[in-house]
Amino acid sequence: MRRLVFLVDMNAFYIACEMARNPKLKGRPAAVAGDPKNRSGIILSPNYDARKYGIKTTMLVHEAAKLCPDIVFVQPDHSYYNSMSRKVMNILSRYSPVIQQNSIDEAWLDLTGCEALFGKPVEIAEKIMSDIQNELDLWCSIGISENKFLAKMASEMKKPLGITELWRSDIKEKMWPLKVGDMYGVGRQTERKLNNLSIYTIGDLAKCHIGILIKEFGKYGEELHRLANGIDNSPVEENPHHDNRSISRSTTLPKDTIDMEYLKTILLELSEEVGLEARRQDYKGKTVYIIIKYSDFQTITRQKSVAPTYLTREIYETGVKLLRDNWNGTRPIRLIGIGIGGLEEDGMKQISLFDMAGDRSSIKKEEKLERALDTIKEKYGFDSIKRARLLK
Repeated sequence: MRRLVFLVDMNAFYIACEMARNPKLKGRPAAVAGDPKNRSGIILSPNYDARKYGIKTTMLVHEAAKLCPDIVFVQPDHSYYNSMSRKVMNILSRYSPVIQQNSIDEAWLDLTGCEALFGKPVEIAEKIMSDIQNELDLWCSIGISENKFLAKMASEMKKPLGITELWRSDIKEKMWPLKVGDMYGVGRQTERKLNNLSIYTIGDLAKCHIGILIKEFGKYGEELHRLANGIDNSPVEENPHHDNRSISRSTTLPKDTIDMEYLKTILLELSEEVGLEARRQDYKGKTVYIIIKYSDFQTITRQKSVAPTYLTREIYETGVKLLRDNWNGTRPIRLIGIGIGGLEEDGMKQISLFDMAGDRSSIKKEEKLERALDTIKEKYGFDSIKRARLLK
């Protein structure tokens, strides 16, 4: 039986969420931006009306305002976006029990054998798209294939509201003519190296002698060649890095970076989200782990055991130590993530005499403070109160 894999990618997710709760934003240029009040920061998510003016993600707010003086900027509300993301995943779970969330706004589904229940692949995609649109007032694009890589490539081919099939038998016609930089996982640095080898399209990469790629890129060159030929045997897993009892957040950076201070700021933002979610669920983690994806697409995961915690500070400090210990500071990073695993319910652990001494009271005070901050964020939005480091 041929595998059936979908990649559901939400279109302009952050601003689409804002338009869903504020219909006045529809039909006019609008974007979720870092700090719209002070007209600083970057564009996180422009809607399609704004994109007509050339406004793109990661563009500086003041640059976007020059291109479109009438654009409406909306302050980000991450707790709301996380809530909407969970609703999307709940809809997807009606169609498959095997869902691998790739980010807040996209997920793979393994629908192998589900055609007898829901119909042909395109019919299933239409039903999923209709459910998301009717119930949440959100748009998505869906890629359909026999593996994760091709499903991801297909999802990028038609936006917004696109449904695209890309089977291995289609790749010569649909995928090989694309620029090699359009291939999922190929960053700018890798694209430049490939161009220096006279490899300009995905077809060039697929037909290149594998020995040349291995000599230039090592084991990664073998993976590039395999993917360019549409071969990807990786399974759709509910959580590919850890068991289900974990909470994590990750983000692909606007550009590859070796800036440690910038990475620390990103880790703090992600730690805030992990800590908030853990406290909301009343879980503490016994391990903290980080995920690093380098510019050459190699991914590593490193973890450290800790006393059970859901404190943002402890998660962040452990994450920074893991980053320092496992990164040489010169290899460009394109994605970074942090999470806690080995979760246990808060209050399940018996308190010993040793716990009652030392820093126990200060930890309890910090936990109360964190929960007070959570209450403010839940009521007024995730960015209503921030740590000083995140005000830059």
